[in-house]
Amino acid sequence: MKQRLLFLGPPGVGKGTQAQQLAARRKLLHLSTGDLLRSEVAAGSDLGREAEAVMARGELVSDALVLAIVRNRLENHAAGWLLDGFPRNTAQAAALGELLEELQQQIELVVLMELDDDLLLQRLLSRGRTDDNETVIRHRLEVYQAQTAPLIAHYRNLGLLESVEASGTVEQIAERIEALVG
Repeated sequence: MKQRLLFLGPPGVGKGTQAQQLAARRKLLHLSTGDLLRSEVAAGSDLGREAEAVMARGELVSDALVLAIVRNRLENHAAGWLLDGFPRNTAQAAALGELLEELQQQIELVVLMELDDDLLLQRLLSRGRTDDNETVIRHRLEVYQAQTAPLIAHYRNLGLLESVEASGTVEQIAERIEALVG
């Protein structure tokens, strides 16, 4: 049974839902970058105050700061974890790889959740969010493809990547993921 997991996939594919459920079933630490940042800000930690200042200026939190937050969580939770949506590019993957090597906690499996772009578009439009219109969604998918395609190749070359078809019910997708995790 694999205990150190990474979930990849485009916006709207269901990473968050599947990651939360699998982490709860397997008693894994679920690390979602957005949740981590919000948690650090809410806790008023040094890292949280730094992140809050950056976000208040409307800027993206640096890779170094995100990695510091991830380090903080992983140092205290070697038993098992699931990274959701991080890393997002090869530079982040390289930095994460160095961190995990230092902590002696290697990724055991990378789950790539895949879904046809038209189905993703339908799924995202059905959420009814004000920032989810077809133009914005298509742009987000293009950015994902541009940034993540090399990341997919990176983990495939390391022999860690397994793909899961992300169509069907939440339960059907969960069964496919469980079969990979063992």
